[in-house]
Amino acid sequence: MVDAGHLVEETRQELQAVETRIRRHPYLDALEAGSLSRDELRRFAGQQHHIIGSDLRAMALLIAKAESAKAREFFWGGIQGEWSALEALHAFASALAMPAEELEASEPIPGTFAYSAYVAWLALFGSCAEFAAAFLVNLEAWGGNCARMSQALRTRYQLKNGDVAFFDLFSSPPPGFQERALQVIQEGLDRGVRPQHIRRAARMLQGYELLYWDTLHQALTG
Repeated sequence: MVDAGHLVEETRQELQAVETRIRRHPYLDALEAGSLSRDELRRFAGQQHHIIGSDLRAMALLIAKAESAKAREFFWGGIQGEWSALEALHAFASALAMPAEELEASEPIPGTFAYSAYVAWLALFGSCAEFAAAFLVNLEAWGGNCARMSQALRTRYQLKNGDVAFFDLFSSPPPGFQERALQVIQEGLDRGVRPQHIRRAARMLQGYELLYWDTLHQALTG
């Protein structure tokens, strides 16, 4: 029997090079140097608005198709977290003088929205185990970058704690997140989900995460 914890750790090791590129991304270096304009920060907020809206729908679909109470509980927790993030994103946008109407009207960029396009694909065609594993592996890189952004936005852009709550929400996983995710992954493995598919889901999502940051960085130079 394949153990979910071992599989996730092996997958993390396999993706270490990609994670390092995400964590050391030049977009974050530019932010920490204070060289991003307010317009560029508003672009970030607009892209996150589309991503969160899409991810909420994807998780709702997973609740409908989940085969166990543990899986439904896990994805319901994800929906609650995304709703909190959406509210905090509006506070971040407001601190940038970006009204809700402008946030709604912002246009998604293909390279940044590709992440959510894959999340939606995974919710529709993948298993709950693949989805949970992809998010579990990805969360460390995303959370690390959010922690850096929170600090830089306070020190370089003089934003207040409430303004950067969006980033603080993701800076560390919710209590018990890994344990609940591993339960969903183990259930899937026990039902016959192939380990290769779980590794693939994590690899793909991590690749789209890197594409997200690459696209934002490319947008800095037009």
